[in-house]
Amino acid sequence: MAKHGNLSINSDNIFPIIKKWLYSDHDIFFRELVSNGCDAITKLKKLDMMGEYQIPDGNKFAIQVVADPAEKTLKFIDNGIGMTADEVETYINQIAFSGAEAFLAQYKDKTNEDQIIGHFGLGFYSAFMVADRVTIDTLSYKEGAEAVHWECDGGTEFDMEEGSRSERGTEITLYLNEESVEFANEYRVNEVLSKYCSFMPVEIFVSTVGAAPQYDTIPEEEVTEEDVVVETIVDEEKGEKKIKIERRPKPINDTTPLWAKHPNECTEEEYKDFYRKVFMDFKEPLFWIHLNMDYPFNLKGILYFPKINTEYESIEGVIKLYNNQVFIADNIKEVIPEFLMLLKGVVDCPDLPLNVSRSALQNDGFVKKISDYITKKVADKLSGMCKTDRENYEKYWDDISPFIKFGCLKDEKFCEKMSKFILFKNLESKYLTLPDYLEANKEKAENKVYYVTNELQQSQYIRMFREAGMDAVILTHSIDQPFITQLEQKNEGVHFYRIDADMMDVLKDSGEEDAASLEEMTTSLTEIFRGALANDKLNVKVEKLKDTGVSSMITLSEESRRMQDMMKLYGMYGMGPMDMPANETLVLNANHPLVQYVLEKKEGEYVNMMCEQLYDLAFISNQPLSADAMSKFIKRSNDIMMILTK
Repeated sequence: MAKHGNLSINSDNIFPIIKKWLYSDHDIFFRELVSNGCDAITKLKKLDMMGEYQIPDGNKFAIQVVADPAEKTLKFIDNGIGMTADEVETYINQIAFSGAEAFLAQYKDKTNEDQIIGHFGLGFYSAFMVADRVTIDTLSYKEGAEAVHWECDGGTEFDMEEGSRSERGTEITLYLNEESVEFANEYRVNEVLSKYCSFMPVEIFVSTVGAAPQYDTIPEEEVTEEDVVVETIVDEEKGEKKIKIERRPKPINDTTPLWAKHPNECTEEEYKDFYRKVFMDFKEPLFWIHLNMDYPFNLKGILYFPKINTEYESIEGVIKLYNNQVFIADNIKEVIPEFLMLLKGVVDCPDLPLNVSRSALQNDGFVKKISDYITKKVADKLSGMCKTDRENYEKYWDDISPFIKFGCLKDEKFCEKMSKFILFKNLESKYLTLPDYLEANKEKAENKVYYVTNELQQSQYIRMFREAGMDAVILTHSIDQPFITQLEQKNEGVHFYRIDADMMDVLKDSGEEDAASLEEMTTSLTEIFRGALANDKLNVKVEKLKDTGVSSMITLSEESRRMQDMMKLYGMYGMGPMDMPANETLVLNANHPLVQYVLEKKEGEYVNMMCEQLYDLAFISNQPLSADAMSKFIKRSNDIMMILTK
């Protein structure tokens, strides 16, 4: 049986393989070799189901990963189907001939295709990214089969001969190169296996050659036949007997992940525990969606809504993509719509058309259908909650609104489904739809929606609005700016105005008979304030406001402010306020004594100081002062108080 030969590269239906750059992440060989072991075990189980093989009593399927730091080796051992010499010749020596693919073709009419991970026959060769030499020792399940030993030093030549393995299955040994000896460290092994193999369908055990045994001490009644007893410990004073046993190895993976179960079988606590374990996030998720679909494609998963009430640009979710419980990658945009990246979750789809390294997706219309399905399920969950559980929907709204708005901006179908379920929190902390708000305010501001972006900064405007019997909505996220622009485009005639925009029609207390008088006062006070502030571009307007306690305020046209916001967003805002076409207006209340004082004492000793103070007070109510302006404001305030003491 001894044979020396050249590896045959089969490229009829797959790209030529060059092992050194087959995969972008070198640690991925763990995933490929463990996946091959899972496939080998799954194949044997299927043969048993079909009556072509009988699994022996007491057989326990498992994959062993054995690290030997002294010898710089790593072993992957399974007790699956094994291989004959002819199968090694076919599946190993002829690179790119898929064993899983051939198996499915042979038995496609006898069993389903569930749980066969391999698709390409290339995973084995990922071992050569980290190993100078690789050996295979295998024994087929077939009666009378002979063991096979195969080895290759990473070139195109191999040696194959009769082997010495006596147990069914396959053992692959990697003789690690100097750059990859880290993978013989047990902690590194566990780290990588946790990354790729946490939910593979066969139990995976890790051990290290030469590692000291670990012990547990348990009550005598808890000892089982599987335990290796080391010592019996008797406490005569307490009359207790305990048994010291070697610590049982535990699998590093969960073979039945929560997403593989039916939603009716899962408890709330299980969903939360799974979330904490997978995402290392100890803040409870708000709620979740369990995806469970068998037709027209197989897809399962769980999407969690974490608390995302921060600026949406800084939010980073994680959607983990699996293929038959094998981890593929995080956040693959072809499958997961961009806006869903704000969530955390797992999606397992065995039908995904993966590329040769399983790390990315082929450009396939089928993938778009999967993406659309996930989007639809999310929209159905949210809209259903709004319709049947409005109380909780409102409770979650502040946290989930950035996600929903981002989705509306990025996905037209999602936007259509969610259009009736967008809420706005008003000044009384009540949640309204856009039609609700427009109806409630149509007499005083038809088709106008006033909004607040900073409740503390804009508190003066909020108070004036309330006193005028007006309402506004709270929009504090940066995503709200592009979102309201979209709403204006989709709702003809509706316009949004920030509460500090020019809203004199709502707040002023003057009729037509005051127009001439106010115009005259505006001309006079414009001259005074421009001189006091040394700003000949300052816009000044005098109005009689309903709120006589307000002396001055700043208004800025909605159009100009949105332009400023856009320039800031795109990094174009750095020229300084005097260089910006701000179109801000200093509104002076003709009903306030301080404004009347300035008008009457045009040449007075304190007029300039009063003008500067009135301007800064108005500015503070609109946005923070610069450091220099704040220092001057504080000093001036102290000077004014000193004047009052004279």
